[in-house]
Formats: sequence, C-alpha cells, structure tokens
Amino acid sequence: MRYQGQQELKKSLQGVIESNGKTSVVDAEKLRGEVIDRLVFNGVFSEDAAVKAAARDTVRRAARALGIYPASIQRLYDAMGRGEVKGFTVPAINIRGLTFETARAVFRAALRNKVGAVVFEIARSEIGYTFQRPAEYAHVVTAAAIKEGFTGPLFIQGDHFQASAKNFAKNPQAEIQALKDLIKEAIEAEFYNIDIDSSTLVDLSRPTVRAQQQDNCWVAAELTAHVRGLEPKGITISVGGEIGEVGKKNSTVEELEAYMDGYREELDKRGKGLKGISKISIQTGTSHGGVPLPDGTIARVKLDFDTLEQLSQVAREKYGLAGAVQHGASTLPEEAFDHFPKRRCAEIHLATGFQNMLYDDAGFPPEVKKEVYDFLRKECAAEKVDGETDEQFIYKTRKKGFGPLKERFWTLPESFRKEIGKKLEERFEFLFKKLNVVNTASIVREKIPHDDRELRVA
Repeated sequence: MRYQGQQELKKSLQGVIESNGKTSVVDAEKLRGEVIDRLVFNGVFSEDAAVKAAARDTVRRAARALGIYPASIQRLYDAMGRGEVKGFTVPAINIRGLTFETARAVFRAALRNKVGAVVFEIARSEIGYTFQRPAEYAHVVTAAAIKEGFTGPLFIQGDHFQASAKNFAKNPQAEIQALKDLIKEAIEAEFYNIDIDSSTLVDLSRPTVRAQQQDNCWVAAELTAHVRGLEPKGITISVGGEIGEVGKKNSTVEELEAYMDGYREELDKRGKGLKGISKISIQTGTSHGGVPLPDGTIARVKLDFDTLEQLSQVAREKYGLAGAVQHGASTLPEEAFDHFPKRRCAEIHLATGFQNMLYDDAGFPPEVKKEVYDFLRKECAAEKVDGETDEQFIYKTRKKGFGPLKERFWTLPESFRKEIGKKLEERFEFLFKKLNVVNTASIVREKIPHDDRELRVA
C-alpha cells in the first residue's frame, strides 16, 4: 500500500487525474478503486513527508474537481434561526477509529437517503488520543466522499475546542493561545465549522448567573474574533458556543440569556458587527459516552426534553440562532431520537455509540481486541479509580486504543471491515430517518451553493 516515493505516486495517477493548470479527474471509476485507497492510506501512514503531503493534496484537488467542497453550515443555520427551515436535527458525527470505513458508511447512507445536512467532527480531546490532527481527519473524510461518489458541500467541524479549567487557572493566556493555535490549524485544514467550548470556565460559586458565565463569555468572544480574522474569502465559519458542561447540571433560560448578553457585549469590544455564534450547546442530562455500570453496560439516562425545547426556542426567537445543540446522545435508547426534531433541536452530537458497535461486534478479531485491552491495562492503569471494575475501566478507556494502534485498526481483515461497514451504514440510516434529515440534500445545496467560496483547485 505504501508508495515508494513521489514518482510511484505520480505514476499511479496516470490516466486517472490530470493537472494542467487545473486539476481534472479523467477516470472517476478508476480513482474510486484502488487509487483512492492507496492515496488515503499514504496520506495517513506514509513515513515520507513529501509523499504524505502529495497524497493529501491530490485528494483535496480531486475532490474539488468532482464537486466536493468543504463548507460552512452557517447559511443553513441562519435560515433555521429565521424559521425558514425546520423539522430536522442535524447529526454531527465524531469518528475516532476506523475513520475511512466509518465515513464511507455515512456517505452511503446519506446518498441513499438524499441527506445533505450531516456534519463530520472531531473534538480537541479526540485529536489527542486518536492521533488524528485536523489535516489528517479532513483528508480521510474527503477521500471517503470520493470513494462513495458523494458531491456537494462537505461539513467538517472542530467539536469541543475546549478550554481546560486547570490550565486556564494556571495561565489563562497560554491556554487561550493553545486554543487559537488549534483553531488556526483546523481552519487551514478546511474545517469551516468550529465549536468553542469554554463552558468549563463557568464558576457556579459566583453570586450571580452573569458573573458565573463571565469567563465563558469573554473567552468565547476572544476565540470567535480569532476565527473571523482567519476566514477564507467568501466563507463565514459557523461558530458554536456552550453554556453547560456536558455531564454537569442542566442548563436554564437564565444561563442562556446571561451568556448570550455577555458574549455579545464582549464580541462588540473586539469589533462592531462581528458575526457571533450560530448555535448554543446546553446540558440536558446526558454525559459523553454514557455512565458505565459495574458489568460494563450503560446506565439509562433521563433526558430533559422540555429544557431542550425551551432553550432552543429562546435561542431562535431572542437571538436568531439555529437553536440548542445536544451532546452525548449516541448511547441514548432508540425511542429518544424521534424527539429531537419534534423539539426543534438544531444539532445532535454522536460518537461513542459507533465506537461501541466496533468493539462489541461479534466479528471483531479477538486477538486484536486482546491486544488493545492489554495495551490499555498497561498504559492507562493510572486512570483506574478505586472500586471500578475492569469492565468499567475498559469501557471508559478503550477510546484511547485508536491512536497508538491506528494502523492495526486500519488493516483489520477486509471481510470484517465490510461487515462492520454495513452495520454502521444501517445505523446511520436509522439515525438519519429518526432525525428527519432524509431529503435535505436539495435544501442544503440551495442554502449553500457551490459558488459561495473560492475553489482553489489550481
């Protein structure tokens, strides 16, 4: 699979991709075969930096030539805020491992159901433990779009670009700079959707709700202004904010209003007329990944849909946002998903459930699972807390196996990758139908036209 230098890479593209001032795909069928498989693999695993860069650049140029373009979901969310578009909840999908196969499954389900409103995302923490920097993640998702014949706007998002309360307390400016550096890296990788999460800085010990939200407001405003200064010509990046840390107390209307009013005041200080956030993440009773019980199963969650609906309404009617965003939802019971579009939730974040499908599948090679779990027991031993069972520990830490053993996952037997791909595709189709994003492709193309950005193909 690895190219032995750039000449071999170039040779493999003969009769497939041509570049004469502008990139064109002359044999799309051949590109979608072994060619894209080798390009995506080398863009991740090549030890030759020049080959890796060339593979990624080739995928990016080929995607533009085929009508696949990275985009901001801002215009769709503006329309939702105005009430022109409604009735569905946009799924935002975090992919931690087996990224190429999982993204392919998303695209297959999306194409079959004419879904345009779907977001691919990766969080700051996930970038760390899955060893997927923004440029790599965008490369793999884009290659998957080529592989499956997807065309149109491609939404890639930085999820939970989260401030560390511990680091912020020690050195606020250093922590903000780290987030600014990550935002810059993500935008350069064509992430045109960025979720700023400074909800970790909310201080409930302060006397008023406004004071509790103050650090959250000014950090979010500072980072929003930073995003606006980095936007490519013709693109307004969709920025998200957050008022309630996931897994903590449920959010209130008072907190939403305190945050939005404070955030807007802070943003105005950084430039009159700067575009603010497009959506607001809140807490309604979920936690990331769910709460594992001693036997490794997940505790049932009581989700406050009334809070979700009420805060979504206030966000739209008072502030013109698309609505509220639900995190930590992939492990919810199946009957819960119908409620999100009914309650006009703007966006829902889904991650751990897909990871669980992979690890818990009967066909997952037992020797690989043992290798991963043994690795975790050794390398993550310090994370095990008193009274925690081995099942709880493994459930909590197995997401951290994806990075160090990335190539092991990537090269799982083809038969298993195909089978788990089919199951993931079925799951995505189920979610698309429940969230009512079927037949949204035409709406998305109408709101986010191809000529709304610089193509930069040449």
